Amino acid sequence: MMNEVKVWDLFVRLFHWTLVLAFFIAWLTGDELLTLHVWTGYTVLGLVLARIVWGFVGPRHARFRDFVRPWPEVRSFLKQTLARRAPRHLGHNPAGGAMIVLMLVLLLLISLTGLAVYGIEEAAGPMAGLAGSPEWLEDGLEEVHEFLANFMLLMVILHVTGVLVESRLHHENLVRAMFTGRKRADGETAR
Repeated sequence: MMNEVKVWDLFVRLFHWTLVLAFFIAWLTGDELLTLHVWTGYTVLGLVLARIVWGFVGPRHARFRDFVRPWPEVRSFLKQTLARRAPRHLGHNPAGGAMIVLMLVLLLLISLTGLAVYGIEEAAGPMAGLAGSPEWLEDGLEEVHEFLANFMLLMVILHVTGVLVESRLHHENLVRAMFTGRKRADGETAR
């Protein structure tokens, strides 16, 4: 039997799968089901803020200092991956860490532009004071909000592709690991 270790804590796993669900509900509902869209948007924002805090106070592999790497290291890792020589990481690899940071920033921007649009259009939410803003501002924020949401969808596709490539490269089911929190113990890269 393979020796496994706990890598992803319960908070990280619940955050991950709840975020997946909330983002897709928000993305799919858009203008069609405004109340559901708004509440899933609030859920996304709350999850992202909680994850940022957890990135400083959570266990080892949840902390930003464990997986946020300088750009040259990310680029080198991507080149190694393309050459099928990338080292295995017990926690997030450098490219995965960069993707997490990018997606957290994108989700914050999506949430903030969504709150602004909601404040202008519905005179509701924490940015209700924006009601009565010029139409060009409303239209511009709505366009940015939609662009960022669609760009986020592209990042999700790249993220899933990266997970599948890494799973194949290292003969490890990373999707399963995000459910169980456990990964194979051997092959941890020392830092």
